[in-house]
Amino acid sequence: MSKGQDTPPHKPTPAVASTVASRVIQPRFGELVQSCRKLAMNRLAEQLAGVFGQVDDALFEGAEKAENNQVQALFFDNMREIRRQRPRIERTYHQQIAQNFNDFLEGRLSQPEAPPQVDAEQLSLVQTEDYEETLQVANMVSRVKARCAQQLFALEQRLAVLNNGRKLGEDSNPFGPQAIAQAFRDALAPCPFPLRIKTILYMLFDRHVMQSLDSLYEAMNKRLVDAGILPNLKYSVQRSPNSPARPATPQAAAAPEAAPQTDRPPPAAPASAHGSRTAAAPTASSGETPSQTAPRFHDVPPPSDLSEPPPSDPGMLFSGLAALLSEYRQREGENATFGRTRSIASFAPHGATRTYSAKDLLDALNRLQEKSARELAQRIRQPQPVEELKASLQAQLEAHSSLPGQQKLSEQETDVIDLVGMLFDFILDDENLPDVCKTALSHLHTPLLKVALQDKALFTQHHHPARRLLNAMAQAGVLYGGEGESQALLEKMHWVVERVVQDYAGDLALFDQLHDEFNEFVSALRQKVDLRERRAVEAAKGRDRLLEARQQALDVVERALHEREVPTLIRNFLELTWTDVLVFIQLRHGAHSADWQRASEVAEQLAWSTTPLDEEGRERLKQIRVGLLESLRHGLEQLGSYHEDGIRKLLQDLVTCQHAVQAKQPEVVDQLEAQFPESPLGAMLGEDVQLLERMPTSGMSPRAQLLAKELSRVEFGTWFEFGSGDQVRQLKLSWYSPTTHNYMFVDKSGQRVAIKPLTLLASEMEQGLARVVPPERSAPLMDRALTAIYRVLQRFTGRITSS
Repeated sequence: MSKGQDTPPHKPTPAVASTVASRVIQPRFGELVQSCRKLAMNRLAEQLAGVFGQVDDALFEGAEKAENNQVQALFFDNMREIRRQRPRIERTYHQQIAQNFNDFLEGRLSQPEAPPQVDAEQLSLVQTEDYEETLQVANMVSRVKARCAQQLFALEQRLAVLNNGRKLGEDSNPFGPQAIAQAFRDALAPCPFPLRIKTILYMLFDRHVMQSLDSLYEAMNKRLVDAGILPNLKYSVQRSPNSPARPATPQAAAAPEAAPQTDRPPPAAPASAHGSRTAAAPTASSGETPSQTAPRFHDVPPPSDLSEPPPSDPGMLFSGLAALLSEYRQREGENATFGRTRSIASFAPHGATRTYSAKDLLDALNRLQEKSARELAQRIRQPQPVEELKASLQAQLEAHSSLPGQQKLSEQETDVIDLVGMLFDFILDDENLPDVCKTALSHLHTPLLKVALQDKALFTQHHHPARRLLNAMAQAGVLYGGEGESQALLEKMHWVVERVVQDYAGDLALFDQLHDEFNEFVSALRQKVDLRERRAVEAAKGRDRLLEARQQALDVVERALHEREVPTLIRNFLELTWTDVLVFIQLRHGAHSADWQRASEVAEQLAWSTTPLDEEGRERLKQIRVGLLESLRHGLEQLGSYHEDGIRKLLQDLVTCQHAVQAKQPEVVDQLEAQFPESPLGAMLGEDVQLLERMPTSGMSPRAQLLAKELSRVEFGTWFEFGSGDQVRQLKLSWYSPTTHNYMFVDKSGQRVAIKPLTLLASEMEQGLARVVPPERSAPLMDRALTAIYRVLQRFTGRITSS
């Protein structure tokens, strides 16, 4: 290399290099090197976060393309394991980078040893994996060295100035590509990831970290130049006197030692999990269905015992469905029926021996889809019957057949068509879905049949784009399709169905796009419903506080009247008017306040004063009457429902009643007005007043008491069914009062519908008038449908006798 005006320092003499003082960074550079360290560590941390931000998408894409269920499980299992290991990997990586820099600062840099020669014939499995990792790291490093040769050269020369003139070796740069890549490899070493997973991690590391080192080296060089470290350093290539002059290039400045080479291409980057995906198109080269067109049911073996409950693994569930379909078809032949729908095989000409090509079938479905798109505006509010579609499909195939009356569908295609038919029969029969939503979804039959014939992942992968869209629409229909938001939701569902029917031509990205748009709409709808529900809960909490205060007031009045025969005037006053005074005081001042204690004492004194008293009692009444009347006046004034004249008249009647009772003049008592206005608080509570009439749990049956105990553990958000027969309604438990033991339920729009005391709810559950909705009812539509179809086929084949 040639030098410009600034000449890189000469290598120090051994005597100088051997002293500790000469190896330590000079104090005047302390702040500068820490600044460089902070810059590098921040950039590398940000870039590593980008690696882990893309891991799920990359592994999910790999799982979608997995060749079998075991490999797919490998991706999903390691997706979870990477999340678990991420903090340790990041910590180890950053610690290693920091340690490299500390070694540089303290002069402990050492040249890496040359890797030992590897004999490929003697490699064990572990050694082979280690060799593969070595190749991947070497490839990443060599690409950075070639691309960043000029920047690396300048950075190494400037770091040498900070390093007291000690020249850095090629791979001794603490921020060089070798150190950074090796730090990541060391961080991954303790992790139990198989090579296939590590390859994806290295690919992401290369994309996010190694390919971003250019900007890091440029920034570090600029910071050092700004600090006056070799600002005029020039970069050129040393040439032999006999060699022709060539322009300086970064590649020419590559390290003298050749980087390890390999014929292996770098790992291909998997597409994003949300990227554009196109289903495999059928070919027309054969009269048989190509393997990429119809799902191959034998990829995952079916359950060993088809009489067992449906398996939870989607691949095994699908294989089990295929096995049961095949068994049922062998028994029933072409006349197999699935409930109310015949098999597509029953529509084929009798005696047909040839099969339609995949292109014939796809063309027929395309014609049906075009016809549906033209007629959808008129038919979207009418359900699409499954058997009608099968008949139309067979008619299309026969009308365009080159061998009329001689062709039929292959067994695999027949199974897929019948399975999709059963799926849409399930949708049309699903009790969870409102009828208008079932009708809308039924028009997706033809496009989803095309998807199923082209991509078996519709049945085996929960995250398949078409499956996600169908599940999202069905879930929205279940949650919001039967209440106040149903019209807006239905219009959006119609819009999505129209887009699919009109635009789907094999590109699954359409389903991703529509899923995102539909979810945005549902999210806004959910916010409205949640806001309505929160308001209902807040209102219920306020009413509950009012109920509790009223109950405490009634308890005070009940104690005052207990075992006392008081005039009707006094009883009505205490129960209708003074109860409201007590409620007002309790809400404003609390049940432990002096005002509450005095108001409770007034109720007791008034009831006592209107019972026959002895001489001592009458004397005491004279002493407390003025204070009693003053407290009564003050309470009525606070209530605000009586004018001054009304208060004066009422107090006069109360005093007259006291005198008449003590004088034993019942005729005078009977003449006093005993009617009071209805309690405004009672009117405010309306039917909720009845909630105070709680049945004691001791009066419940043992079964109801057990149900009440279970209800105390039910979580908010649990759905209940109320009613019987056709009069069934689903409501969500939104709130429970720990004081009054009342349960509040809202409908699907978030509106409060009912408040039920614990005792009443337990009693209704005991009678079968209320029940918790089973958790499986809230599962995604296709999961519920395929499980239900599995059970149906088990019954058809005689493997089970009941559902």
